[in-house]
Amino acid sequence: MSELKLLVVDDEPGIRSGAERVLKNYSVGYPFMDEDFTFKILQASTGEEAIKIIESTKVDIMLLDNKLPGIDGIEVLEYINSKEYDIAVMMITAYASLDLAIRATNYGAYNFVPKPFKPDELKTSVENITKNLYLKRMTRKMKEEGEKDRFQFLSILSHELKSPINAIEGYLRMMKDKQVGDTIDDYMEMIERSMERIKGMRTLISDLLDLTRIESGRKKRDLRKLDISEIAKSVIDSFEPVAAQKDVKISLDADEDMYMTADKNELEIIINNLVSNAVKYNKESGRVFVNLEKNEKEITITVRDTGIGMSSDEAELLFQDFVRIKNIKTQSVPGSGLGLSIAKKMTDLYEGTIEVESKPDEGSTFTVKFPL
Repeated sequence: MSELKLLVVDDEPGIRSGAERVLKNYSVGYPFMDEDFTFKILQASTGEEAIKIIESTKVDIMLLDNKLPGIDGIEVLEYINSKEYDIAVMMITAYASLDLAIRATNYGAYNFVPKPFKPDELKTSVENITKNLYLKRMTRKMKEEGEKDRFQFLSILSHELKSPINAIEGYLRMMKDKQVGDTIDDYMEMIERSMERIKGMRTLISDLLDLTRIESGRKKRDLRKLDISEIAKSVIDSFEPVAAQKDVKISLDADEDMYMTADKNELEIIINNLVSNAVKYNKESGRVFVNLEKNEKEITITVRDTGIGMSSDEAELLFQDFVRIKNIKTQSVPGSGLGLSIAKKMTDLYEGTIEVESKPDEGSTFTVKFPL
């Protein structure tokens, strides 16, 4: 088994000993890994003590209380961030607030566990943060070693389908055994959750297949003269029902003669990803503006939204594989982290460019340019 060092930082001895008791014989395993993860538990009662430990010992995961004597948890988290330590941090606190959540997220905290917590809640949280740490390290390893492990990583991600399948199977068994009631209305929440899980699986499978075909060079292309405005209209129509749920209005402004030689499926995927994000990351009663322009040199597709926006640092990462902007505003938005990466790769096929300009709480503008 592989061992991860997990540091519990809390001034309450009961919390520290309780966490160690729950986790000392606990292991986390995944079907695609050769070995399970076990945990060596370290303890610190103050922020100063925690910093001394991480300076002398390689710590993988930290459970960090914010209310500490001396320097508080946020200051410890800021120190970890400034030193760029490879530590996955989970805040454990009974005094969570929106301000604390935003500050902690900005400094790289994975999530929060409220005190007091039950053993199963702690195990689930540790399982999730362990999975996140493993995938992040795999991503970094791929970038360092090049592209040779790309397809192996894609197969690893495909195992992410196991979790939603297990959830759906559980719901179906409950319905089969009539555990909640005798009418269909008793199970509507389970049905809706199952449908959301299926939708997420379909998106992940589609994105993985698109990425695999592009990078293997096996994607068959059907190049012909196409009207981009017609493709944009079709994409917008498909998103109208989703946009209506958030009261988001989508408008299209297109020049005449918006023809170019391209593969219809590729253009649909590019525009679909841009419009999808503009709707998903928008605010209630927001707007999405799709503009198509053409001159002698190029065709420009612009998708602007009035959504939550992002920082410049976040925008720089946006077109990388498996990258999703994670903060308190995006935690409930589903996605595979592959859509914009695929859109960029498809834009590259036409020697085009794709760029983003964004400001937090003001919205984002994506611009795609195809040379003629």
